[in-house]
Amino acid sequence: MRRLMLAAMVLGCATCAPKRMATPTAPGPHQRWADEVDWGAAEEEAVSLLSRYLQVDTTNPPGNEALGAAFLAGELEAMGITTELVEFAPGRSNLIARLEGGDAEPPLCLLSHIDVVTADAARWSKPPLSGEVDAEGFIWGRGALDMKSVGVVELLSVALLKRLGVPLRRDVILLAVGDEEINNLGIRHLAEHRWGDIGCSQLINEGGLGVKDAMVEGVTVFAISFVEKGNLWVRLVATGEPGHGSTPLPDSAPLRLLEALDRIERYDPKPSFHPELYRLLASVGERAGGLTGAVLRSPGLTRALAAGKLMANPLSRAILTDTVNVTGFGGAQQPNVVPSESWAQLDVRLLPGTPPEAKLAELKALVGEQPYYRWEVIDQAAAVESPTDDSLFRAIVDNVQRAFPEAAVGPFIMMGSTDSTIVRPLGVHAYGVVPFELSQDDLRGFHGDDERLHRDKLGRGLEIMFRIVLDAAAAP
Repeated sequence: MRRLMLAAMVLGCATCAPKRMATPTAPGPHQRWADEVDWGAAEEEAVSLLSRYLQVDTTNPPGNEALGAAFLAGELEAMGITTELVEFAPGRSNLIARLEGGDAEPPLCLLSHIDVVTADAARWSKPPLSGEVDAEGFIWGRGALDMKSVGVVELLSVALLKRLGVPLRRDVILLAVGDEEINNLGIRHLAEHRWGDIGCSQLINEGGLGVKDAMVEGVTVFAISFVEKGNLWVRLVATGEPGHGSTPLPDSAPLRLLEALDRIERYDPKPSFHPELYRLLASVGERAGGLTGAVLRSPGLTRALAAGKLMANPLSRAILTDTVNVTGFGGAQQPNVVPSESWAQLDVRLLPGTPPEAKLAELKALVGEQPYYRWEVIDQAAAVESPTDDSLFRAIVDNVQRAFPEAAVGPFIMMGSTDSTIVRPLGVHAYGVVPFELSQDDLRGFHGDDERLHRDKLGRGLEIMFRIVLDAAAAP
């Protein structure tokens, strides 16, 4: 993960001037509501809620998100907030909760996913579904980072709005959905069947987070995601004459497939630099100071560095280029039979500005247009950006920067995907922020062993999220 953050940050633009992040504006008058909160008590409530939420088994597969949705609904109903459960498959539900406000703007959505990835209990120091709060203040369990903790701070932000009677200029809608970890079926169902009712124009989701010592010792970097790479998932099928395994065939399907994959493997794309990423890099340089800071603030020096070391690193290369990764094979049924068809599955990730159709045409040309090759598209979607010149993005940056004055804060391209990829094409401005400052050790819990979050970070993250929501939704 450390290398991932390094790759994302050490980028530049050879022809553009550095763009600095704007200095955070002074807190608006509506921020007085946050000053009325007993944040010690709010942290205790957040810890209790997360601990109990982690004990609800929503491991995907199979998901069983209806259990998590019902748990959240019970908490919200007890707070006087009406909820709706929307089933998208047997035993799998989404949750919608709306806090009504004015109609000055379309609603603000706070999105999280209920499902969590699998965990090998034998490798954990504590049971993955325990929700245990240990003596040091760590809250243990699968989902403590990804992303039940974010769901908790979003839920309690809505609860605080209601308890304090904060006047709102727009509705605030809490969405908790299923199946983000595999097929995005939960958010897809809402997008297809309920978006007319939801209709938010801005949305907060998972994505960027704060990492200590991500690039420069002593500097915390908060990367706020505004776009995720597009995808092209394809199956390349090669055909040939079948035969007995004892007799090598020069034009067999497996050999033809290997030839095609070898051409793809030797392809060496040129790096492409998204100018928005330089804003984050420049922020890091400003805080690093010295020679390192000077390099990070220089587009030319950064470009020179990227052309060498960064392109040699698989993680940084993925930020700078479209990528093609072989993720599976098929075709052989018996070891002594040469099949008539062999196939390879490819996960192609696309930078903003690369249409899936154009990339597929490029791959076809690279392999060669031969009658014995067939391309089958499994799924495709172009990258859709949300503008960084946006009031919600500014609210996120301002409040994170106020909470961590010495941190570097700026925009970031996600290499993977989240549910935001489903709603951005609907015109929603979606941004990813996980409002926790994490160490390198904390990061190992993401989809890994011993996932946990310290209570202090959860409490501080709740205050940051609430302040963001105040800026984005409270009436002046």
